[in-house]
Amino acid sequence: MNQDIHITTPLTDEVIKTLRAGDAVRITGVIYTARDAAHKKLAELLAAGEPLPFDPAGQIVYYTGPTPAPPGRPIGSCGPTTSYRMDRYTPALLAAGLKGMIGKGRRGQAVLDAIRENTCVYFSAEGGCGALLANYVKRCDVVAFPELGTEAMHRLEVEDFPVSVFCDCTGELYSPYL
Repeated sequence: MNQDIHITTPLTDEVIKTLRAGDAVRITGVIYTARDAAHKKLAELLAAGEPLPFDPAGQIVYYTGPTPAPPGRPIGSCGPTTSYRMDRYTPALLAAGLKGMIGKGRRGQAVLDAIRENTCVYFSAEGGCGALLANYVKRCDVVAFPELGTEAMHRLEVEDFPVSVFCDCTGELYSPYL
């Protein structure tokens, strides 16, 4: 297990292949947010052969619905939500080029298989730390589905955003509770 590996988005296969389950990682660059409702809309677009509202190639999606920003801040609390709720949509997004996901909790076998098949990585963010995680967000803009409120898709610019590798591209899982 390596500590404080610094990576920059967009992700490449070469970078992903260096990450191992349990590694502590700091992400700098752009990540996108999407929860259940946004994932459903993304899946519908993919199924219809329509373009997505962002280019998923090399990108990371964070399973969060940020709270409104307090005065002078780019974002409110932005803690991770339970990832398995996105499992039915994830393999298609990974096949479309998405390279990373941030959330909390285990994933189903279809997602683990898609991670291996598409050279992707699943990161875990610390649950219950949404206010702390907001400190690593430098900018937040709605990019799609504004009608979904906090579940709209956002583009976040982050600096040294702290995560751990929960599942690396070989399918190896990490959890202190396993």
